Amino acid sequence: MNTLTIIQLTDTHIRAAGELLHGCVDTMANLNVVLDGLRNGTRIDALVLSGDLTDNGSPEAYRRLAAAVEPVAAELGAAVVYAMGNHDERVAFGVELLGMDAEGLDPEQPHDSVVMVEGLRIVALDSSSQGCHNGHLDADQLEWLAAQLSTPAPRGTLLVLHHPPIPSANPAAEVLKLQRAEELAAVVVGTDVRMIVCGHNHFTAASSLAGIPVWLGPAVAYRLDPMAPEGRHRGISGFGYSRIDVVGSAFVATAVEATPVSVVYDRPQSEILAQLAASAAEQQ
Repeated sequence: MNTLTIIQLTDTHIRAAGELLHGCVDTMANLNVVLDGLRNGTRIDALVLSGDLTDNGSPEAYRRLAAAVEPVAAELGAAVVYAMGNHDERVAFGVELLGMDAEGLDPEQPHDSVVMVEGLRIVALDSSSQGCHNGHLDADQLEWLAAQLSTPAPRGTLLVLHHPPIPSANPAAEVLKLQRAEELAAVVVGTDVRMIVCGHNHFTAASSLAGIPVWLGPAVAYRLDPMAPEGRHRGISGFGYSRIDVVGSAFVATAVEATPVSVVYDRPQSEILAQLAASAAEQQ
């Protein structure tokens, strides 16, 4: 079966060299751990970076990010898709990641894009709005998206945006979600969008919009504690990324732990499959 594997990296929050996030998190080190872990022989077709790629939009931070990501993507033969988040800055993002000319670059113009990967259409929507931490999509963006989706892609569409278009029981996440998500729902319902992937919340979660699965990937920077004591908002150490596999017509999202951990066992896969086959044969 022809499968595709997409890696989602979100909320990397890269800063300038020597700067730590919240005074204690080396986000560049976290990103390098993740990227090194991708060099394990697994076929990877695309790297999707879904916003808050830098912490403060500095050009140096974008250059550090690109210098880490682009060589690994080239080594893997993977396409790279960048999406804006609320911590990103459109001019530096456009210049340093998209290769745009700074002269005449409009900071009010969103960076939306389409990339085709082996018949899978990946659409990245810029849900950021200057000066706001919650998410917004304007009428022009929704019209553009509708035009892109008017013709189905051979393997469907993966829609990427930073701000989750779903409610949350977490008070901060509820305030900072995509506003007027019903307008996006009206565009994607009945189309070939098979999954919507987001970041922003710094915790892994899943829901749906217009019957389409919505996946919130774990952050590369640090985690928000979804079970913090009542009345507390708490960030904790730990980081990860998402593996999204397109297996036939199915889209499967898996959260991957990247925080260094102890190994419980490490056996040849062929040995495990043989053991399972023997067990199945005994039950017949």
